[in-house]
Amino acid sequence: MTDFAQTEIERRLTLYQVFLKLYEHHSSLLDEILQLENLSQPSLKRVKAGYVHGVVDNTAIYLMTNLGDNQTQSLRQPQQIWTIGRNRNSGIYIADSHLSRRHAAIQHIDEQGFYLIDFNSTNGSFVNGNRALMPIKLKDGDRIRLGNMTFDFFVNYNYRVLPSVAMDLLMQLVHRRNNTVDILTYSQNRQKSLIEKPDSNLEAFRNFGIIDKLENFYDNFSSEQKSEILDRLFTTQIPSNPSQLKNCNF
Repeated sequence: MTDFAQTEIERRLTLYQVFLKLYEHHSSLLDEILQLENLSQPSLKRVKAGYVHGVVDNTAIYLMTNLGDNQTQSLRQPQQIWTIGRNRNSGIYIADSHLSRRHAAIQHIDEQGFYLIDFNSTNGSFVNGNRALMPIKLKDGDRIRLGNMTFDFFVNYNYRVLPSVAMDLLMQLVHRRNNTVDILTYSQNRQKSLIEKPDSNLEAFRNFGIIDKLENFYDNFSSEQKSEILDRLFTTQIPSNPSQLKNCNF
């Protein structure tokens, strides 16, 4: 019986040592396994996945993250250095006992990119399982661990302007009814009910500034296209409650 107990203890110690080595060299893999395990537990389904998103555009360089205050924030810093730690003055303040007061920072260097720098923290900073003994350049999709906190890093350097929306889609006017948004689609076979006094509609829409909104919105359209839009607008029944008209989106 004593030999069996000794053998069991040795087996468990061996497994524990294997686990420590695995966690030390492949912590990101274990984090993924633990997250999959957490998803199966109803009490943990509401846990949000942490992220930091570095954005570089023509006007500014900033971070977007949900790590602080459990809500998404856009963070701009004139020196392009975002500190992370338990210190309330940190750019990203996180009340986690496993983080140092000044744990790490994400820095953007012009013409180079974003870097993770560790401030000799007690529990260390890791990128894809590699400890950040020196500044590590971050790539899109990197997995970062600070102490026991893990999050994903994304970076965006490019943007594109989408083409104009097709006219037939613009004709699907959006309006609000009972605090819900409905899309009105126009069937080719549906007969339009003409309003007896279209001028009264025009006056009502002008009073609420909707004509101005439409004209500003469709500045790039031809006069024929604008005319078609206004024709459809005038053949739409005005809500009986004027307040509903104010809530319409055009």
